[in-house]
Amino acid sequence: MATAPTAPAVSAPAADETVPGQRPADHRAADERAAAREDTAPVVLDALGPAGPYRTHGRQDVTDVTGAVIAEMSLAPALFVNRAMKALHAATPLPAGERAAALARAAELFRSATLGGLTPGQYEQAVSRVSGLPISVVRTATETCAARVGQSYRSVQLARPSGAAPDWRDPLARTGQAVWTRRGEVLAVHVPGNHPGTHGFWPEALALGYRVAVRPAAREPFTAHRLVHALREAGFGDDHVVLLPCGHQAADAIVRGADLAYGGDEVIRGYADDPAVLSLQPGRSKILVTADTDWRDHLDMIIDSVTRHAGSGCVNATGLLVEGDPAPLAGAVAERLAALPSLPPHDERACLPVQNLKAARALERFVLDRARGTRAWLGGTGFVDDLGDGSAVLRPAVHQAESADAPQIGVEVPFPCVWVAPWSREDGVEPLRDTLVLTVVTRDEELVDALVAEPTISNLHIGDHPTHWHRPGLPHDGYLGEFLMRSKTVYHR
Repeated sequence: MATAPTAPAVSAPAADETVPGQRPADHRAADERAAAREDTAPVVLDALGPAGPYRTHGRQDVTDVTGAVIAEMSLAPALFVNRAMKALHAATPLPAGERAAALARAAELFRSATLGGLTPGQYEQAVSRVSGLPISVVRTATETCAARVGQSYRSVQLARPSGAAPDWRDPLARTGQAVWTRRGEVLAVHVPGNHPGTHGFWPEALALGYRVAVRPAAREPFTAHRLVHALREAGFGDDHVVLLPCGHQAADAIVRGADLAYGGDEVIRGYADDPAVLSLQPGRSKILVTADTDWRDHLDMIIDSVTRHAGSGCVNATGLLVEGDPAPLAGAVAERLAALPSLPPHDERACLPVQNLKAARALERFVLDRARGTRAWLGGTGFVDDLGDGSAVLRPAVHQAESADAPQIGVEVPFPCVWVAPWSREDGVEPLRDTLVLTVVTRDEELVDALVAEPTISNLHIGDHPTHWHRPGLPHDGYLGEFLMRSKTVYHR
């Protein structure tokens, strides 16, 4: 994914509701008010090496969407990275039961503890400020990420083939049996910073006994920093999971020093043809509505698929295909999206993403260039709404393409931007390929058969189910365990 896996749908609680395991909303608000009153000196984010925190002379500023510096991130030199990778290789994994218990503790710590000097409310405010995601989206992502981490051990067991035993000592393996084993010992993780929920998957590697090196995204390093602190406090050794912020040269050293690598940043994309590297691809999630149903009955689901998570994730719908005339659907979607307010990310009512004004203008030029030849229903003359403080809201855009195979259908950007196009039976499955999540609203079971069989559609939702729907234990883009593990025959008596 050009954007990385996004968090599953968890509705943000109302002001008088409390998510299980979450502090009441008024406590979080108190945290946030306290954070606003505190000194504005930048937070220092240390590297977290195999011997503990490491503060370097070389640092990188972390700025919010207005351009203000809110953190300084230590940059680990290549020599430090190489030593850290050797320490990970030398470490011995925790026993399986201890790994499961530690992940459950880490989930609760991530959700509710003060980690790296930041309370949950301060952490969420920092993430909202640097990512431009609405604060309500970040709060939901905290709960989602914690839920995924807590379920990591269970999730990887669901990925294990039913014919393979988890350990050679298992009774199943005593008379000749497949055993599920690691393909390596150390995993390098380079996850982009488009959404905090992207960090919910890689702890599955720890559940399997891997030691993990994480390179945080310069755009949003707070989630990686907080999660590594939580995992260490929960029981994983400093030589089991490390945080290595660094430049490109040292980032390459992380990949080279690991057995396997996973992620979606520019460094990982440079290794896309390496079978030891799992490179995340663009989501290009879509919705298809066939003529035997009425799209009007599913408009709420369509809007939710486009706007949840502020439209920032790979599971947000970017292509809307309808059998018949697409104009009425495009008009209805544009009308609903036009009503969304432009607000700064810290506003409780915010629902659209915010970027630095310069970056927002560059994205606007990119989208308008790609939209040539389409009919603009919304955002055709621009979608950047200047907030006057150096930042801008990315307002929704809706364009109608001429055909299902129009190149715009594959364009994915981190805000509610959708391309609406006609689809016919003659088009078949071809326009729906290379899709992370496809929601299909149809009564045609033969079409569903073809979509289930299509290998480039990673997830299929049949009926009135938004593209962002997910729950822990289900594969996102396949199970991560499919990449990390293999089955081998073990025979002994």
